[in-house]
Amino acid sequence: MRSITTFNLQYAHRFYGFKGEAQYLHGHTGTLTIEVEDTINEGVNMVFPCNEIKKIAWDILRNFDHALILREDDPLLPAILDVYDKQGIKNGHPQNCMKGEAFHTKLATAYPDCRVVVTKESMTVEGMIKIVYDLLKDKMNISKLTFTSGDNAASERYWVCKNMDRCPLCGVALDEKGVCHKCGYKKE
Repeated sequence: MRSITTFNLQYAHRFYGFKGEAQYLHGHTGTLTIEVEDTINEGVNMVFPCNEIKKIAWDILRNFDHALILREDDPLLPAILDVYDKQGIKNGHPQNCMKGEAFHTKLATAYPDCRVVVTKESMTVEGMIKIVYDLLKDKMNISKLTFTSGDNAASERYWVCKNMDRCPLCGVALDEKGVCHKCGYKKE
């Protein structure tokens, strides 16, 4: 069975090197749908609590919300970072309360203090799916990701081949020591 959760993200980007309208800096409202698959956890009668999917995923996804997403070789990137530095906001501002967990992977790096995500490839709907899966695959059994942005949409299914140890009291995944981060349950 599956638990399904959606997120709305506002972001700006451009396709550097692309010949067409998308070469210009522009914004989008995107919707990401995460489907998590597993057996129904008997203690709580659910696959994975949707509010926990939201919490775990949002810690990372908030880096993309109201952010600028540029490819690492885009000549706009140094210019924007220079302007942010001159404004005193490159290293954060007290009113920047949307910061997520910083991350650095082979596909993307998040700089939460300046609300910029730098990607290896152009930030397409397909690219977003690849980045999100890479960031969340070890935190939950993702069976499908769908991302829509404007008239564009992409979807990817994943083979779920493992059952995660989950808390019998609240349904969330146990950490590597068998402890629930939500309620403190410890697996014997």
